[in-house]
Amino acid sequence: MKTKEAIFLKLIEQHKGIIHKISRMYMDNSTDQEDLAQEIIYQLWKSFDNFRSESSFSTWMYRVALNTALVFFKKDQRLPKTTDQVPEIAAEETGSTKESQLSHFYRAVQKLDRLEKALIFYHLEQYSHKEIADNLGITEGNARTKLSRAKIKLKELIKLQGYEF
Repeated sequence: MKTKEAIFLKLIEQHKGIIHKISRMYMDNSTDQEDLAQEIIYQLWKSFDNFRSESSFSTWMYRVALNTALVFFKKDQRLPKTTDQVPEIAAEETGSTKESQLSHFYRAVQKLDRLEKALIFYHLEQYSHKEIADNLGITEGNARTKLSRAKIKLKELIKLQGYEF
């Protein structure tokens, strides 16, 4: 029989993309992203006993990760700002088009408010409007409208960075 730790680590490995995406959406430099990722894993471990398998692990993980990111983001806003331009410069120097696109995307996402970030995240994970609404505690119509507005805002923010579609 597998130990609790082994089961947890296997699930984290299977769904590590969630942690990576949320960290990049909420933090603008690699150090803060890594700190947030570690905090998310810590909070997941702390609350792992509360996971009842009523929903999928990834759904539960999204909720814990988003809540952790929101709390972490509030704490981060009170700290002095630092910059870490190395990852963006390195990505552009390698000529990686995909990495450049992702860099523009994540910089724009960081300018969205908390709800807009969550909406975009769930949309990227291909959640239905109903699932988004349920996870965020809003109506399905409200989720649809807010998501549409968030996508328009995100597109404008990306254009403001000088990126052309």
